[in-house]
Amino acid sequence: MIVNEMDLQEIRSKVMLEMNQRENEVVDICSALLKIPTENPPSDTREIALLIGEMVKKVGAEVFYPTMEEPIVNVVAKIKGNGPGKSLIFNGHLDTFPAGNHADWSVDPFAAVQKDGRLYGRGASDMKGGVASSIFAFLLLAEFRDYWSGEIVLVLVGDEESGGKRGTEFILETIPDAIGDVMIKGDAGSPMVLRFGEKGPFWIELVAEGVAAHGAHLYRGDNAIEKLIVGMMKLKERIDMIPVETPESILQAIVNAGGVSEQYSGKGETEAIQKITVNFGVIEGGIAPNLVPALAKAKVDIRLPVGVTSSEVEQVVKEVVDSIDGLSYSVLQKYEANCSDVNHEIFPLISASGFDVMGETPVLTIRVGASDARMYRERGIPAVNCGLTPYNMGGPDEYIEVAEL
Repeated sequence: MIVNEMDLQEIRSKVMLEMNQRENEVVDICSALLKIPTENPPSDTREIALLIGEMVKKVGAEVFYPTMEEPIVNVVAKIKGNGPGKSLIFNGHLDTFPAGNHADWSVDPFAAVQKDGRLYGRGASDMKGGVASSIFAFLLLAEFRDYWSGEIVLVLVGDEESGGKRGTEFILETIPDAIGDVMIKGDAGSPMVLRFGEKGPFWIELVAEGVAAHGAHLYRGDNAIEKLIVGMMKLKERIDMIPVETPESILQAIVNAGGVSEQYSGKGETEAIQKITVNFGVIEGGIAPNLVPALAKAKVDIRLPVGVTSSEVEQVVKEVVDSIDGLSYSVLQKYEANCSDVNHEIFPLISASGFDVMGETPVLTIRVGASDARMYRERGIPAVNCGLTPYNMGGPDEYIEVAEL
């Protein structure tokens, strides 16, 4: 179907009217998702995948449940428009962080409690609110399929919190329809901030080996903890010196977005997006104060911005480790920083829709955290993250604002 500008505006008005009349539906969908525990581990998504499948079958969607390994069941649903055209993917993850000690919550983490304009539950912000939004969009657009061509594919997975090998990665390797022409992901963030790329996590473990001895005779030993500390400080110093060559267009987008994005993600995000960050998250070593430790370990989270590769950083890691006798390292995980073309048509289209809904135009920048979006970008598929503002994500009383949902 070919429509002129006047027809297009009329169609958009119809869709917006229908969306506003049914807005409580997205809250009902999110509540239903929150009531099904999908904590990772074990990322048991069997029940929630079947629930979603039944939801979308009502609008005539084709539904599949690709499974690499139980109990991680993924769901892929597809609807077609009025003829051949492009394919839009809504991707999201169904697994969540563990709820932890339920006594630390003021509400049941799996009761989907609504109060004071908030919707509480484990995974509300990361990312069952975003998943509910994608399902609602899928259902809504199915009702208007006579007005658009191509197809819309819903790809909802488990295992994201564990790296995505049994979720998005498995689906992209086995189901060609799940790749699409462009992908939208409603992961935690803010509807006022569109993320067109993300930093790359490069995790390593440092291991220092020494010689044990009694603390009173430390001259007979070789302290592994001291050796580890020297290596950690030297590593941080050397990594801070690595040049980052971010393309000017990307750098400009990051800087321009900073004033808005930091309102939601915290002061300092703009700088963190542009630089290599190093976090020593775990340190182990020693068994008693009066013994010289023979072994010490540290796990390190290095985050790579666009403009530097993991191989460049790993070369520095290797040089530091080789310079200290008894120090070694191993790679725990490694993904490159990734981004989509900031000038791709999807970004102004989503920005315009954001303005229609919120009365303000979202800004465009990079995400500091990793997500399954990288798997699409690695395949050359433009991907954007546009999610809900997270509150207490990963902690007790996680919630989202109902009005924002």
